[in-house]
Amino acid sequence: MSNSELRKRKNKEHNEKPKTNKKRKDKTVTSIQTSLLCLILSGTILTVFIILYTDQIPWHIGHRALDSIAKKLGYHKPVHAVVMDAGSTGSRVLAFTFHESYLDGHLVLDKELFEYTKPGLSSFAKDPQKGVATLQGLLEKAKDEIPQEYWSKTPLILKATAGLRLLPANQAEGLLQSVKDYFKTVPFLTNDASVEIMDGVDEGIFSWFTVNFLLEKINGNAANTVAALDLGGGSTQITFSAITPASLKQTEYIHQAASPRGPIPVFTQSLPLGLMAARHAIVTLDQPNKTNVISQCVNPIIKNKKFSYHGTDYFVSGLQEGYPTSNIKGSDIQVGEVVPVVSFYNCSEIIMKYVKSKAKPPEELPLKNIFAFSYYFDRATEVGLIDEKTGGQIRVKDFKKAAEKSCHEANAEQPFMCFDLTFIWVLLEKGLGLQENTKIYLYKKIDGHEISWALGAAYDLLRG
Repeated sequence: MSNSELRKRKNKEHNEKPKTNKKRKDKTVTSIQTSLLCLILSGTILTVFIILYTDQIPWHIGHRALDSIAKKLGYHKPVHAVVMDAGSTGSRVLAFTFHESYLDGHLVLDKELFEYTKPGLSSFAKDPQKGVATLQGLLEKAKDEIPQEYWSKTPLILKATAGLRLLPANQAEGLLQSVKDYFKTVPFLTNDASVEIMDGVDEGIFSWFTVNFLLEKINGNAANTVAALDLGGGSTQITFSAITPASLKQTEYIHQAASPRGPIPVFTQSLPLGLMAARHAIVTLDQPNKTNVISQCVNPIIKNKKFSYHGTDYFVSGLQEGYPTSNIKGSDIQVGEVVPVVSFYNCSEIIMKYVKSKAKPPEELPLKNIFAFSYYFDRATEVGLIDEKTGGQIRVKDFKKAAEKSCHEANAEQPFMCFDLTFIWVLLEKGLGLQENTKIYLYKKIDGHEISWALGAAYDLLRG
């Protein structure tokens, strides 16, 4: 091959190579542009989806994984609060440990200490220092729960409920002042507002917040939340997100509840229909200024059963004459007998009159999913309607059936069960307007955490 032919071939090969590289580069650029366009398009679609459906996405989604990573990297920031609940039947301390979410700083509950003692602070109206002594033991347990390095940064509050609300003003103030003096000596963070009688409205809102916070339903969409029914000793609270015009127009009952995504309007009522307050009113009916009383809602076999209410001891008996009886058939191993019983009809009529005089059914409540706790839960477990450890779901009519059964049994070990169950059924159906087949969810704990207004109060304390 001649030199000229070799030069021509080399020039040809040289001229063809750049064209091949250019094509490859063009393909690469086109591929990158296509990928970038797909990424932008995907991001746009995701953004639109979030904007359109953000109310349907629980606010906690995405936080847990990131928080877990932040904790491992040492960015976990614990936050503590101690709440003392001075209830009508006992005092409780709840020491909460939260952490601030790394993504947006909202509080995530990690654990809490729950301890209690009886009787309630209001029982020491005539001797406040003894009442303070019952709190000291509880607070020592809170100190054991929270690391000492956090004590000075941990807020402590005590809120008294219906027990102190019903005391004469001078007695209630004497108790509160003694607690305030004691709080000045403790290592936690306190101020002049750390000890107070809590308004029933706040009690209802905090309880509602606790249930929905633990169920992870507070996401800005009020329709996703559940109603909360709290039956205490001195009062009862009914709280739910207000959506219907019938609820919203009752402005005296509409309040703003805090949430990680902003305020939610709720309907809340606090009624003087606590279980112990109702029991006292019924067993002393038409027997003013007497401590030895007779009640149609107590079995005739019960005589002089002690019942303490607000520092006064009452001795309660069933009817001693003219009471109904039930025939128990005999068997091969048991002799038949006639036993005295409570007239469920008469007892329920008395309770209905009392409840209707103090309660007006909220129109929107039956439309909600309903979670009930405190004495609702306690009495349901005591008669086997639900399991104490797991809780469960029942219907309103189940309380009625349990009440009828209890009233027709001569049970000296549970002398007030007939009244208590009948009252709960009447309150739910006649006082709150629920149907007999309305489902009630009964729990003491959710995800291992205690259902108590104290959690809502702690969140409010830390986040205002």
